[in-house]
Amino acid sequence: MFKRYAKLWWALGALIILCPLGLIATGTAFGEWGLDELIQSDEVGFIPQGLAKFGDFWQHAVLPDYSIPGMTSTFTQSALGYILSAVVGVGLVLLIITLLGKIVKE
Repeated sequence: MFKRYAKLWWALGALIILCPLGLIATGTAFGEWGLDELIQSDEVGFIPQGLAKFGDFWQHAVLPDYSIPGMTSTFTQSALGYILSAVVGVGLVLLIITLLGKIVKE
């Protein structure tokens, strides 16, 4: 499977390695605001009903805020958290797609 899609895997790997570049930017990423940031922002200025209702629904993230718990004091530690989050996310998507492919194939 790797040989067939080698260019795709290399591109995905490059994106995973480059994902900590967002740490260099000031402010927050578009769409990743907390409730307090939504109220203060010029883009939105209010809390949408759905977000107000379900904003605190899931509090048990494995890698909260794309970081490894206890490892957020340096840029390198934060970058490793971003990379690990990307690897876990890609792995979960691949697992789900593989399982669905096997179910549909049968």
